[in-house]
Amino acid sequence: MAKHRLLFVCLGNICRSPMAEGVFRRVAEEEGVLERFEIDSAGMGDWHAGQAPDTRAQAAARNRGIDISGQSARQVTLADYARFDLLLAMDSSNYEELTQLAPKKARHKVRQFLDFAPGAGTRDVPDPFYGGSEGFDHALNLIEQAARGLLVELLNDEAKPIKKGA
Repeated sequence: MAKHRLLFVCLGNICRSPMAEGVFRRVAEEEGVLERFEIDSAGMGDWHAGQAPDTRAQAAARNRGIDISGQSARQVTLADYARFDLLLAMDSSNYEELTQLAPKKARHKVRQFLDFAPGAGTRDVPDPFYGGSEGFDHALNLIEQAARGLLVELLNDEAKPIKKGA
């Protein structure tokens, strides 16, 4: 079975997207399907390249039993559009930038992550970088909803029968 290749994207790859990578990894592991996924995260900018996630993001994730300390920030590259099936933007600004950067034939791969959490009441995971710990917890709540919704959608797509002649 082919792996689903997912790239979670935020601005600097030290808060939201590393948390999303960690949460999705845990959700897939809890469902016993982690081996079906290749999961990574990246940022639109390169100013944090090589750094571990923000210590507040690590603490918030750790409080939920998720270790993201081993991740290292990197910038989105054109090669990511070929490597990944979905590039999941944390907010509208990231979505617009990812779409503009995308080769025309890969634009369909760019999605807003919170589209997989229709009950969230927003399409943007707020950037908690300039706030306190409550912002990281709020972002994690939204991320968990979307991670579960994304997993359900991907597993449901796998279960659909292949149409004859397709």
